[in-house]
Amino acid sequence: MTTTMYTAERIVSTNGIEINYDSFGKEDHPVIILIMGLATQMVFWDVRFCEILASKGYRVIRFDNRDIGKSTWCDAAIPPSHLALLASIIFGRTLDAPYSLNDMANDTLGLMDQLQIKNAHIVGASMGGMIAQLMAINAPDRVKSLTSIMSTTGNRQLPKPKLIFLKNLFKRPPKKADEFVTFGLSLWQALHGSTYQFQKEKVSELLRLSVNRGLNPKSNIRQLAAILSSKDRTQPLKAVNIPSLILHGDSDPLIPVACGYATAQAIPHSKIKVYPGMGHTLPDELLQEIANDILELIGTAS
Repeated sequence: MTTTMYTAERIVSTNGIEINYDSFGKEDHPVIILIMGLATQMVFWDVRFCEILASKGYRVIRFDNRDIGKSTWCDAAIPPSHLALLASIIFGRTLDAPYSLNDMANDTLGLMDQLQIKNAHIVGASMGGMIAQLMAINAPDRVKSLTSIMSTTGNRQLPKPKLIFLKNLFKRPPKKADEFVTFGLSLWQALHGSTYQFQKEKVSELLRLSVNRGLNPKSNIRQLAAILSSKDRTQPLKAVNIPSLILHGDSDPLIPVACGYATAQAIPHSKIKVYPGMGHTLPDELLQEIANDILELIGTAS
């Protein structure tokens, strides 16, 4: 594949914070924006995946969400206690969060404003899918197409993560690089599952890169609070009239595939594709297929 044009990382100020981003492809091409998930930096959007999309005539932008990587950290905001988080998960109790998924959706819209992007094809993974859904609900004129990957509607009645992953969500990542890599490898391998080969060296490099870019150990609790404090999007999604694609793995241990089906059921005329054996990661073996599925949706939207 021919290497696409790459624009190195830059920072813009918007919505009261700074957002760090980079991009693949020419600036005058139609835009695809990739939104990453919980406590995960933008570098986990695979470069090859970005280049596949960009090679088809698109500008692909990935960025660090607030509180992660090189974007603004919200350290002044006190995260809720583990007990409050647990009560919210188990009993659905109201949770006060330092910021909301709506704030994060507005961050993405603000990034678009600063880059003078009128509208874009929005692709979100996990928490990023939730943010992408809110963009489609709140600012449909800015969203040309919606791809929600391994995500959910926020309906608390849907199946929950396996208990081991609930425990991991509460753990504060180690600060030391080697310990963080060991911790991260264990978690990513469990999320990945056993069907596809786990790329240990590649994930190790991404984890070390994350340490070098900036490790914010409390961000996972604040971002988890944003997820848990958000309202069920099922009814608002029924009003979405944007070409939409729901992608999910049938072996996802964190957000079960039933959540993907529920998302597809909520969005009128949306399409769903379930990948056998895929967990809560994007396996290297499926990157081309996933990119092709997204490009097919974008083609219908265009």
